[in-house]
Amino acid sequence: MTRTFLQPDDLHDLVSDQFGSDRRLAALDRLTGGTKKGVYRLRLNDRTTVMLYVWAAGENYWPPSPAVPDDPFTDASGADLFAAGHAVLTEAGVRVPHLMMIDRDGRHLDADIALVEDAGALRLEALLEHDPATAAAPLSALGDALRRMHTTFGPHYGKVAAVARGEASQARRTEDVIVDRALGHLDAAAARDARLADAHHRITAHVRRLRSAVTPREEYGLVHGELGPDHVLVTPAGEAVMIDFEGLTYFDVEWDHAWLRMRFGDAYPALRPVDLDSHRLELYRYAQTLSLIEGPLRIADTDFPDRKWMLDLAERNIVKALTGCTGHVAA
Repeated sequence: MTRTFLQPDDLHDLVSDQFGSDRRLAALDRLTGGTKKGVYRLRLNDRTTVMLYVWAAGENYWPPSPAVPDDPFTDASGADLFAAGHAVLTEAGVRVPHLMMIDRDGRHLDADIALVEDAGALRLEALLEHDPATAAAPLSALGDALRRMHTTFGPHYGKVAAVARGEASQARRTEDVIVDRALGHLDAAAARDARLADAHHRITAHVRRLRSAVTPREEYGLVHGELGPDHVLVTPAGEAVMIDFEGLTYFDVEWDHAWLRMRFGDAYPALRPVDLDSHRLELYRYAQTLSLIEGPLRIADTDFPDRKWMLDLAERNIVKALTGCTGHVAA
């Protein structure tokens, strides 16, 4: 598809309506790196800035995938999910960008949009790499926020919006949702990589062995879904601001911690996690490895601008998956 992104003239009426006729758009920057929504920094003529989120087909690089009613991690994008997640996190005392306006009726653009606080361009990821001492305070604050999330419990799993509406299907246990999800990722990835096709039976058996060790659970915490240090902004005042939370769901907190341990590496212990089920954590870590093969391979088939990065990510996780199921990398 031919992608067209927003231009300054597209936002004249929006800026006028929201900020008054005496404030104008001086510059528009489209931030790179997003794959599901457009993220733009609006620079106004009084030197203030705000962020614009745009949920439009032209901003989403992911190919369509079938939604699974009781899998809360499918189709985790959109203004409705953003609004629901923002409200629940705010109520839980988690610092997120202040919401200034949300438009789901196409009043301003032919897309769902939200205007939010500009919390700055500094990500915790960069601070951890270049200034670990300064990163310590926001890292600790993030750990506090995660414990608030992971001790905010509900009796049902599912996207927060679906749970609130009483529409979250509970047909399967959470660990079975993840097993089916993982094996679906394996099937799709094996069609693209001969090593995975050759190891398909071994990987499947390994997933099922991990599943057999998991005991039932009927209480679920708030889970971000894919929280890494690149999803945390650090304000000039040193606040840790959580972003990209459209996937917020009630689920097993081990799902978050499997991802957090992978993404934060040596900094992970500073998050001071809640008590975790080691068997559930191990299953979810391996399932996420399979996800990080299939997803990048699928998006690499599109016009995503950094295809090599996605292929490299898939390759690293192919090695992990093969090592995890056999103890050695298949030739």
